[in-house]
Amino acid sequence: MPRPPLDGLIDDLYYLEGTPPYARLTLPPSPSALLIVNLGAPFRIRAGADIETAGYADGCVITMPTRAYEFGYPRRSRSVGVHFKPWGPSSFLPMPAAELCDRPVTLEQVWGRPAVAELRDRLASAPGPHEMLTLLEEELRRRLREPSGLELVRRMSDAIATTGGAVAIGDLSAAAGVSGTHLAQRFKELIGVTPKRLARTYRFTATVFGIDPAEPIDWGELAHDAGYFDQAHFGHEFRAFTGLTPTRYIEVRRRFNREHPGHVLDSWPLPAD
Repeated sequence: MPRPPLDGLIDDLYYLEGTPPYARLTLPPSPSALLIVNLGAPFRIRAGADIETAGYADGCVITMPTRAYEFGYPRRSRSVGVHFKPWGPSSFLPMPAAELCDRPVTLEQVWGRPAVAELRDRLASAPGPHEMLTLLEEELRRRLREPSGLELVRRMSDAIATTGGAVAIGDLSAAAGVSGTHLAQRFKELIGVTPKRLARTYRFTATVFGIDPAEPIDWGELAHDAGYFDQAHFGHEFRAFTGLTPTRYIEVRRRFNREHPGHVLDSWPLPAD
């Protein structure tokens, strides 16, 4: 966990090394963003079925997605990274987050080749994971800035998160004393999506994390309890977020749990179907 003030932007810093349980993993949309500094062989990302797979040698930045991403990993992976809160990357980006929505970019495209090469060299030379994470935190603190409108977006996003996405966006803008148009513009600049889309993502993620694949599932009851209009609406939302039907998603979850009992990735992401 980073120290203040980074803790208001970041959920955690992490170190990853080892062999992935699958060569390809699918990351469904969630209310978070990601930065990876790659220290191993290149990995590959496919951002949607209509986009070609691209390779990333130095690392990448992914603002809050609206579609599932497919990650292709080398036989052994080694990296350090950041799990951001939805608005987090905006304090470290030289461009609006909307420009990167569903378009992963290399770390060099964000911070420049010389700076990224130096950072990767320092990380690779560090004696251990703790020192590597300290170096990454120091780099982020050095690059920290506060874009215009950040406090408004953070406050409204917290309100959306607190309700699990079940909040009227018009009520939020009225409470903040700004127009809905102004609020949407700020969200797109700093998160990459509108408040309504962020609320949808929080609601969907909370619903999916609440599913126990080991137990029988009443999809109609689940959809009702989550506030969806009906089961058909929930099914449509499920396919839009994951590319899978709810029943297929559960099949994949159960397969993963059978093949990798107790693994840290037991719910999210998923093996590529």
